Amino acid sequence: MSSTTNPYFDRVKSQTGILEKIELLVPGFHGYKEKEMRRESDKLIRNQIYQKLSDAEAQAKDIYRALVNQGANDTWDDTDHLLARLDRIMERINHSEYGYAGFFDSTKVREPDLDRMMSYDMQLIQMADNVTTSIQSLKDVLDSDRLQEAKGKVSEAMKVVDAIENAYNGRKQIIVGVQ
Repeated sequence: MSSTTNPYFDRVKSQTGILEKIELLVPGFHGYKEKEMRRESDKLIRNQIYQKLSDAEAQAKDIYRALVNQGANDTWDDTDHLLARLDRIMERINHSEYGYAGFFDSTKVREPDLDRMMSYDMQLIQMADNVTTSIQSLKDVLDSDRLQEAKGKVSEAMKVVDAIENAYNGRKQIIVGVQ
């Protein structure tokens, strides 16, 4: 992936100060700085994913409260599980590895690996949008007093959360260049 295909990398690169631009001219430092900018770009992407999921979680919490208030026992327990799964994947994304490998590690993280990781994380943005859409669909069902459909919508939302979690689990293989 070149920097022109990733708006996050372009943004980080455009925000380099004069000192950083001078550092990029120093032999041996250029590669280090390019890696650092890729890591910062990936962090921006993951922050966006986290924010989207956080917004979805807030909406799911409102849904949970509404289900409790309506006495929908059979659905609120599933919604509680949905919230727990959503929180778990959010925190994993929030505390993800940045693509660093120690000096003596047997697997080194190189620029192409970081580019693949950013590309992979860009796909997770779409999956986070899918989570938001599925939770909005659940809210729409509740808002239109179709409580009998809520359990099915919770199951659908759980599948979408499972999908993003499964996709996220493949991230480590991207970092080490297995995928």
